[in-house]
Amino acid sequence: MANTIPDISLNDGNTIPQFGFGVFQIEPKDTVEAVSKALEVGYRHIDTAQMYGNEAEVGEAIRTSGIDRGEVFVTSKLNNSFHRPDDARKAFESTLAALKFDYLDLFLIHWPLPTLYDGDFVSTWKVLEELQRDGRVRSIGVSNFQVPHLERLAAEADVVPAVNQIEAHPYFGNEEVRAYDKAHTIATEAWSPIAQGKVLDDPTIVDIAQQVGRTPAQVTLRWHVQRGDIVFPKSTTPKRIEENFHIFDFELDDAAMDRINNLDKGEAGRQGPNPDTFDYLPS
Repeated sequence: MANTIPDISLNDGNTIPQFGFGVFQIEPKDTVEAVSKALEVGYRHIDTAQMYGNEAEVGEAIRTSGIDRGEVFVTSKLNNSFHRPDDARKAFESTLAALKFDYLDLFLIHWPLPTLYDGDFVSTWKVLEELQRDGRVRSIGVSNFQVPHLERLAAEADVVPAVNQIEAHPYFGNEEVRAYDKAHTIATEAWSPIAQGKVLDDPTIVDIAQQVGRTPAQVTLRWHVQRGDIVFPKSTTPKRIEENFHIFDFELDDAAMDRINNLDKGEAGRQGPNPDTFDYLPS
């Protein structure tokens, strides 16, 4: 197999590279260097967010890379503090200004926040629909939406999200949400794909890695890809950035996939907050 990143077809006719580079928790001062290294290695999908505080540095790295803007798929996400429609419109404009882009490839509602804003994430979503109609964002989606949140959008909105970015890793497969996404042509993106590093010492993952001659991180990322997830690991270490990229020249057999699937702990395996109760607003 060639080391070629597949494209995933989205329900709006666009495509997204299945593998990318994430910048969550990368300090702004380190972001240009990390993203520049990722682009040099061959990544063409960068995932950022307003709340990460490093959109400007992502844009700088892309502009100075010499790579045409149209060749790099860029995602950002709405700050939790700006769900009111007018605030959401202004926040999107600030994202374009920070990146110094004319358009965004994908814009997401970062969290549904059902206990805030009178539980109204639908009006926020309708702003994203408006931005897509205006051509300033090509695809729109959500992040951390549970099945009831998605069902409400289906009942009250016009556009089905192109993607749903959720926590997913061997300890928390998040299968109910993934199944809903698949049944409704919503692509699933996996954040925290290695469970914040916790799966890298798992005996099952380590054993499979030894059998196939790869690192535990490569095995875990390959598991994600083979089950259809879009994934974007983050690192500031050049060697790790390059290592993570090389997962398309080997495959895991069915037995290895089953062994990793069986590590799922259900809700007990969740590392991040529960979207039903998460209510963080940046000051």
